[in-house]
Amino acid sequence: MKKLFYLGIIGIVLFEILNVYFIMPMPGSQRMNSLDVAYFLYSYRWYFRIVFGLLIIVGSVKAFQVRRKWLPAVALLPAIAIIYLFNFKMVADHMFRQPEKLTFQSKDKNILNDSSLVVCVENNGEVKAYPIRFIVYHHQVHDVIGGKPVIVTYCSVCRTGRVYEPIVKGQHEQFRLVGMDHFNAMFEDATTKSWWRQATGEAVTGSLKGEVLPEVESTQLTLNELFKLYPNAVVMQVDDVSKPNYDTLGRFERGKSKGKLTRTDSLSWEEKSWVVGLQVGASSKAYDWNKLKELRIINDRIGEKSIVLALSADNQSFVAFERTSSDEAFTIHNDTLSANERHYNFSGNDLVTPAQHLKKINAYQEFWHSWRTFHPQTAKYQ
Repeated sequence: MKKLFYLGIIGIVLFEILNVYFIMPMPGSQRMNSLDVAYFLYSYRWYFRIVFGLLIIVGSVKAFQVRRKWLPAVALLPAIAIIYLFNFKMVADHMFRQPEKLTFQSKDKNILNDSSLVVCVENNGEVKAYPIRFIVYHHQVHDVIGGKPVIVTYCSVCRTGRVYEPIVKGQHEQFRLVGMDHFNAMFEDATTKSWWRQATGEAVTGSLKGEVLPEVESTQLTLNELFKLYPNAVVMQVDDVSKPNYDTLGRFERGKSKGKLTRTDSLSWEEKSWVVGLQVGASSKAYDWNKLKELRIINDRIGEKSIVLALSADNQSFVAFERTSSDEAFTIHNDTLSANERHYNFSGNDLVTPAQHLKKINAYQEFWHSWRTFHPQTAKYQ
């Protein structure tokens, strides 16, 4: 019976470690195809805990009937510490919390500098911007823009932002950060407990596996470019509760992070090199950031679509649009895109007839390892 006590301790310790190991960035964990195992352990966590807990309770009678009664107590203490650590300190939504209070300010009251990077969303005439230095900590921000509910997401280990409608089967859903898989953040919906991948908006395990969240058009810009295009835009401000966790100096957004998971490779096509990824229908292509800075504008084709990708003079803001045909070649000058004697600003609006505009394509800045993982058939622009 005494053996049951120690078997229960070993079992609960191993379970609590594995329950977190597969969905957190621990040595080797993110390179395994272990999602189904992770979801199984998580879904049945209380069964495991009850079984191992009963073993400890049943075996404790004999375990403590020894001369050195402190031995089983000493064995139990590390187990208690590990249970606490892996359930209260190393849980994703305890480490990275959503804003306690969501506030926005206009250009004249905004406190961030013009070079700050933001994820910009426009809907029904309302424009909101979410600074990367804030959302890189939060991982997700729930909001409403122009009457549409949105979830603005960001994964620092993949260096990419996505905006979705939190609508599942016609119902408004709530999500929490649950961990990561292949270095990409995962969210759990409150209703079915299915897990959703940040980079694709797809439910990757659980009863809703295969469902996809509706994506919302978004653009990555500097604040300076944002206010040139949208003077009435508002910008998310500091959440006082989360302020100690913010990258207040903007090291990450400038590629100056020293962390192993968030650093930047300055060379092209390395694991942590930046690319701009475009998905058009079933086809995808990656554009090296260094090449984009060199060319500033790229006229290309993805699948059956002709596209143009452009980089602003600030070397940070970028946009992509559809071209009417492969013969329509765009040029860029002072952040004005020109083709066929027509001129467009960086939001794609015709400078003469603003009601006419180019069709935008969502373009994502991302680490190369992330884009190729979730777009295994991607082409590379060379």
